[in-house]
Amino acid sequence: MLAPPVHRRRPIRGLLTVVVVAAVTTLTMSQTAVAAPPGVPSESTARSWLSSLRVAPTGSSSGYSRDKFPHWTTVSGSCNTRETVLKRDGTNVVVDSSCAATSGTWYSPFDGATWRAASDVDIDHMVPLANAWRSGAATWTTAKRQAFANDLNHPQLIAVTDDVNSSKGDKSPDQWKPPLTSYWCTYSKMWVASKYEWGLSITSAEKSALTSMLNGC
Repeated sequence: MLAPPVHRRRPIRGLLTVVVVAAVTTLTMSQTAVAAPPGVPSESTARSWLSSLRVAPTGSSSGYSRDKFPHWTTVSGSCNTRETVLKRDGTNVVVDSSCAATSGTWYSPFDGATWRAASDVDIDHMVPLANAWRSGAATWTTAKRQAFANDLNHPQLIAVTDDVNSSKGDKSPDQWKPPLTSYWCTYSKMWVASKYEWGLSITSAEKSALTSMLNGC
C-alpha cells in the first residue's frame, strides 16, 4: 500500500514520483471528503441563506477577547473539541490515553497540503471569533459564545494547515480566501451556513465576495 504524501515544502523530482504522488493525493482527498464538516449546504440553499442574512457595517471590536469564547471544551471522556475535529478530519488517526493524536494524516483543503503531525494542523473557526464578535456575538451570553466556538453540528470547524490559518486571521471572504481556488465554492457555502445558523450579520463587501465565490460553483 502506498503511504499518503507528506507536504515537505520542497520540489518533487522525477516523473514517476509525480505520478505516484498525484495518485495518492487523489485517494487522500477522497478520504478527507468523507470526513468533511457537517451541514455544508447545497449551492442553491447557500444562495437562499445568503440573501436572507442581515447586511450591516462592521461592528466594533471593543471588548473582544478570545477568552469570551471558551474553547476547547470536553466532548467525550478525555477528548475535547480540537481533538474530536482532528479525528474527524484526519485519516488513520491514533490517539493516546489523553486523546492527543500521536499519528495520522491530515489533508488541508485550504491549500492542498498533507501533514502527518497534528502540530502542523490548526482547527480553523470558519467564521473567526473576532469576526463573529463584530457581527453580533458581542451581545451573546458567554454560554452561547462557547457553543459557537465549539460547534460540531455545523460547518464551523475544520482542520487546516496552521500557517494558512494564521494568514486568515479574523478576515472575512472579501479580505481573504483559501489559496486553493478550487475550494472557494465549498468555503463560501460553509461561511454562509455558519453565519445563517448563528444569526450573524454580513457586510456589503462580504456579501459581494460570497456571491462571486458561489458563482464559481
